[in-house]
Amino acid sequence: MSGEAQQLRVTDHSRDRAGLTCVYPVVSRRAGGVSVGINLNPNNACNWRCIYCQVPGLKRGTAPPIDLALLERELRGFIDTLLHGDFMRKHVPEDARRIVDIAFSGNGEPTSAREFPDAIELAGRVVRDTGLEGKVKIRVITNGSLLGRKRVQQGLRRLGELGGEAWFKVDAGSAEGYRRINGVEISPESVARNLHRCAQLCPTWVQTCLFALDGAIPGDEEVQAYLDVLERAGCANLPGVHLYGLARPSLQPEAERLSSLPQDTLEAIAVRIRALGLAVNVSV
Repeated sequence: MSGEAQQLRVTDHSRDRAGLTCVYPVVSRRAGGVSVGINLNPNNACNWRCIYCQVPGLKRGTAPPIDLALLERELRGFIDTLLHGDFMRKHVPEDARRIVDIAFSGNGEPTSAREFPDAIELAGRVVRDTGLEGKVKIRVITNGSLLGRKRVQQGLRRLGELGGEAWFKVDAGSAEGYRRINGVEISPESVARNLHRCAQLCPTWVQTCLFALDGAIPGDEEVQAYLDVLERAGCANLPGVHLYGLARPSLQPEAERLSSLPQDTLEAIAVRIRALGLAVNVSV
């Protein structure tokens, strides 16, 4: 990776930018700087199939066995490169040259990895050893569907103890919406229950991607169902919502059916979310 043409951009979240197996850098528009990604799903397998997903060759499945020793070597080495090498100067826009988080957000659902709690502990150790404790958050981007598993709860509880947070995906408010957008059979009650449970274990932001499908924007009924899920989960337990549109093209078969929403449409929905007492960050 070299030269101006290889600069990181918010529109490109390629997992091979650093030439590593488990660790990759991206410029995060929501976090506002360099996010050091941890990919626990290098096999491109996820238990959901969101139609806006940017993972190539996405397939149904779970994370493979994770080599924790390799993960630790890569994470320590790459953070050292960011802090003491010239990677930032060569490859990161000037206004984003800071590490903002270490994010478990790879090519599938990270909590599906059997090593998930161990990987959280590992990340906490590396943050401490590199002098980033209190400066860089550890984040887990999750669909929250595996919250019933003890080891997932263990990992998220430890995440909270380390000062980290979860970003919990909620893209709809009805069973039909989850089926259409996320490719799963799940009830709004289950989503709300998992979101509530996650918020009890660690600080939990809601992460919501909105777009037009076949030219149709989310209808009032669907938006209200979404708000009902948040209320059912307990808004008092949630810091807020990251509401965003399509920054990068989908790599799923439905890609040509998706289109971005206007800023004012997202802002109008944000107003309704704020009425619940939640903070909202909007990214087009």
